[in-house]
Amino acid sequence: MTKDRRALSSIAAITLTNRVYKLHFEGSISGTQVIRFLKHLQRQVPGDILLIWDRARIHTGKLTQDYLQAHPEIHMEYLPAYAPELNPEEYCHGYVKRSLKNARPKNKKEMQNLLNHGFARLRRKPGLLLKFFHSAGLSVRQFQLP
Repeated sequence: MTKDRRALSSIAAITLTNRVYKLHFEGSISGTQVIRFLKHLQRQVPGDILLIWDRARIHTGKLTQDYLQAHPEIHMEYLPAYAPELNPEEYCHGYVKRSLKNARPKNKKEMQNLLNHGFARLRRKPGLLLKFFHSAGLSVRQFQLP
């Protein structure tokens, strides 16, 4: 069984078009992985992107900020410091983590498969995704169609 809780880390984004985007990385996430995820998001989401994220060092660091400066199509709004309850994505990760609480993966590959299944379940639950926005205090009535 893999014992290192940071063996794999995930970055995820949820959208008002009822989409979940995610990437997994070995170890802790750095600015380099944030940029890789932003590029992934740009390939998947046409047009402008509004990011609502916390003030984690990986979001506010020079490498990430330089990338964002070079990409004006990505707009940022920062949450107050230490306010995970205001971030819909935190509820998304919490849901996936709860679904794994009794899992005993033998290796990183098995853990990644379990994470992928957890995120795939979320994609099939638009009502739950909408609830994540409501739990964060955002008054979204319905998802936009893609």
